[in-house]
Amino acid sequence: MFASLSHRNYRIYFVGALVSNIGTWIQRVAQDWLVLELSGGSAVAVGITTALQFLPALLLSPGGGLLADRVDKRLLLAVTQTWMAASALVLGVMAIAGVARTWHVYVIALVFGIGSAVDVPARQAFVTEVAGRANLTNAIGLNSASFNAARLIGPGVAGLIIGVWGSGWAILTNAISYAAMLLALMALHVADLDRTKPVARAKGQVREGFRYVAARPDLLVALGVGFAVGTFALNFQLTNAVMVSKEFGLGARAYGWAGSVMGIGSLAGALLAARRSRAPALKCVVGASLVFAVLLGLLGFMPGYWTYLLLLPLVGLAGLLTMTATNMFVQTTSDPSLRGRVMALYAMVMMGGTPIGAPLMGWLAQVFGPRAPLIGGAVLQVATIGAVLVVVRARFGSADQWRPAGSVDQGAAPADEVPPEVALPPE
Repeated sequence: MFASLSHRNYRIYFVGALVSNIGTWIQRVAQDWLVLELSGGSAVAVGITTALQFLPALLLSPGGGLLADRVDKRLLLAVTQTWMAASALVLGVMAIAGVARTWHVYVIALVFGIGSAVDVPARQAFVTEVAGRANLTNAIGLNSASFNAARLIGPGVAGLIIGVWGSGWAILTNAISYAAMLLALMALHVADLDRTKPVARAKGQVREGFRYVAARPDLLVALGVGFAVGTFALNFQLTNAVMVSKEFGLGARAYGWAGSVMGIGSLAGALLAARRSRAPALKCVVGASLVFAVLLGLLGFMPGYWTYLLLLPLVGLAGLLTMTATNMFVQTTSDPSLRGRVMALYAMVMMGGTPIGAPLMGWLAQVFGPRAPLIGGAVLQVATIGAVLVVVRARFGSADQWRPAGSVDQGAAPADEVPPEVALPPE
């Protein structure tokens, strides 16, 4: 379960990422609560904020992935982490000073999202360098464990900070937490990094990533699952906020506890994923996403706060297993020279769908009530995955005709073993 931690570089990176992730979750809770306060409790305003923060992922991730394939990922991450720290610092200071308005949060969320759009594919691809290719699957699982341990700790801490000092101080805490990641990047032994050869500059390299994925039906299905989950299911900052405040009539601490309780299930899912010696088969990715959708829909029918909390860990477990399985499948079956661009497309569909889903979920909450985003999101998730499967099967035939067969029927092959015939189609 913890094999990757035997590497000094990965241990340092893991600790830095854990501290930074805790700060990120503190800000996610605090930013949404701040918007609710500034907008008079508008769920649509929370949805718009989330959409603006993730909109750059839809527009800039392919370029960010190419940048990750071209340049030193460690230095690139230092730049993006500093960018996001500065964004959090500005918003935190404005909130503490009492001058923040809803539109200020919109603008800073967009600026923050620009840094994140470049940071995410670089971090995904950098995992191989700090952990080594032999431990990649385990490292992906431990990264998810780090993120979800932070989800377990962060919201509860955010609720306490907001309750005592206010949202601004919680956001400022995130700005400070980026120092841990920056120090970790500086402390890495550069000579021990398992670096891939940088991609030389050439025309059409972004298109090359699109063409590679377009020729891989298995990746198309996995990315379709990522889009459905990221767009319609992963809106818990909004759904938890409106359920706790509107449906159950509770405050910031109850909202923070909802996030922490959900993090228990997510952390358990991450640790289970870390035990895998190889990536799951594609059918497991699809199956996990359907189980997640069923639990998400059931969550929308919970009658009270305590029954809602009771089901949240199972929802967190199913959601995390779905996301980690999809991430593992995409990352371990991609050509190493294209991994940055492929992971950028993965980030684009996972995060880039949020500008569509978050306002839609906010509108559903505003018009039909707080339960509608959970129930409606589950239905839309299943419908989208079904549509993707129909389209891919119509184009490529049945699943046994898809390549690489090992990644579909017998678990994912290592990235370096992807057969050359699936690399790129001719122009």
